[in-house]
Amino acid sequence: MTATPATHFALSDGRQIRRLGYGAMRLCGPGVWGFHADRRNHLAVLHRARDLGVHLFDTSDAYGPDVNEYQIAEALHPYDGLLIATKGGLTRNGPNHWGRDGRPDRLSRCLRNSLRRLEVETIDLYQLHAPDPNVPFEDSVGRLFEEQKAGLIRHVGLSNVTADQLRTALSLGPIVTVQNRYNLTDRSSADVLAVCEEHHVGFLPWYPLAAGELARPGAVLDRVAQKHGCTHAQAALAWLLARSPVMLPIPGTSSVAHLEANMQAEGVQLDAQDMAELEAAA
Repeated sequence: MTATPATHFALSDGRQIRRLGYGAMRLCGPGVWGFHADRRNHLAVLHRARDLGVHLFDTSDAYGPDVNEYQIAEALHPYDGLLIATKGGLTRNGPNHWGRDGRPDRLSRCLRNSLRRLEVETIDLYQLHAPDPNVPFEDSVGRLFEEQKAGLIRHVGLSNVTADQLRTALSLGPIVTVQNRYNLTDRSSADVLAVCEEHHVGFLPWYPLAAGELARPGAVLDRVAQKHGCTHAQAALAWLLARSPVMLPIPGTSSVAHLEANMQAEGVQLDAQDMAELEAAA
């Protein structure tokens, strides 16, 4: 048997948060554009996530755009005991279209707009959504540290970075989290995860439930799920939680039922054989 993964993660200031969080992007409309057709559904999902004990809620000014932050504020403000994480640095001009703009002055404007929409004076966790190839990385990250010193950001995070970029950012100041794509079928950020483990930086895997062929009938994820009497999603989340103590999955859904099922993944304890088979399956 493997040890039961810890359910909480300690931030750099000592605050303990539940490792399973919630990614709110799916509460927007198709293509992450505009509001969801059911304008009240976001309240039900976000309220249930809070009631289930979720601490970390992840959003971005690019989701909607702006819409998702308004949804978070409507449902959860004043955020007692919650950690609200948002991001800046992307641009939108239509459904499923994503651009990058990491100019320092624009990041400052994005930050202030997020403060207004979220109705707070300080963002708990503000993340650079993605490096801009047209802007020196140090300039973008450096501006976030300046805003942190000004009291507008409590913790600085990164998203969609390389291991070298993470090391560069760590040389400039404290990085609390990194959010990169990572799941059973895409482990290309394994080197970034290793740096996070070395420096006790939380790793938020986006698109955490992708399983592809591993979930087909009789494939390894299907076998593991049947063995433990759980869903494929629960098995995939259990693997992430067991994969690394700094892993902070933020599965997103617009369904209360799926949310409730996802949170039950903490109770799925994979053994050494499960982990070995899943590790070898990528």
